[in-house]
Amino acid sequence: MQARYLNPYTDFGFKKIFGEEASKPLLIDFHNALLPEQSKIIDLRFKNTEQLGLTDIERKAIYDIYCENDRGEKFIVELQKAKQTYFKERTVYYSTFPIREQAERGDWNFNLKAVYCIGILDFSFEDADESQVEKEDFLHTIKLTNQYGRVFYDKLTYLYLEMPNFIKSEHELENRLDQWLYFLKNLQNFSDMPSIFKDDVLEQAFEKAELANMGPAERDKYEASLKVYRDLKNVIDTAFDEGILQGERKTAKQLKNLGFSIEIITQATGLSAEEIGKL
Repeated sequence: MQARYLNPYTDFGFKKIFGEEASKPLLIDFHNALLPEQSKIIDLRFKNTEQLGLTDIERKAIYDIYCENDRGEKFIVELQKAKQTYFKERTVYYSTFPIREQAERGDWNFNLKAVYCIGILDFSFEDADESQVEKEDFLHTIKLTNQYGRVFYDKLTYLYLEMPNFIKSEHELENRLDQWLYFLKNLQNFSDMPSIFKDDVLEQAFEKAELANMGPAERDKYEASLKVYRDLKNVIDTAFDEGILQGERKTAKQLKNLGFSIEIITQATGLSAEEIGKL
């Protein structure tokens, strides 16, 4: 059966729902469902991701959405489609960009605005400690803490959503975040909008995600994005299943043969652009 709605895990689909100017009410609603009460957002403005990073690869291989709220706090949102080597390190590294850009010329007292890094993961952390983390624990909130577990610095927050661990059914949804995650996880399988989503914001999300509302040019972009998603996820997931990702070169060569850009291969394998160019 042909899908009615797009796959939100594709680059096109994710940015169609959350990354367009007309999508700001959806992104604000999603953020507010995820953030604590004291951090609620009134307004957002999108920022150019290519302003971040020092090199060409850094500027191209950056988060899917970069925005700023009415208080000047920064939000970088990334959709991760498949397991990657050094994923956590890469997240921490990129989180430094919106910190560094706040530096002011001349005298400056180093008073920084808060930075939130949100990762929506289409996989589970492979090194999760099952004795400490429940299988259904899909939201991870990380801050810098001291040896006693007390927060040392409260202006840098990492929020990871492990989508495979979100297993709630429709009748088990308890709050707005549950609704958004249920929407993202099941969207491409819906034949119609469930009755629980009958409000203006989520109705708009379904309207933006409906393939019938897209023109031929948008449909072509979506189909191309869907192919990239499927190919990338298949190669990397297979590599992990076979235990060969220790040999990143083999995975990189497969991705290169499929026509993926050096930027994407760098993200997926951790190899440098120079190493990939020699394959």
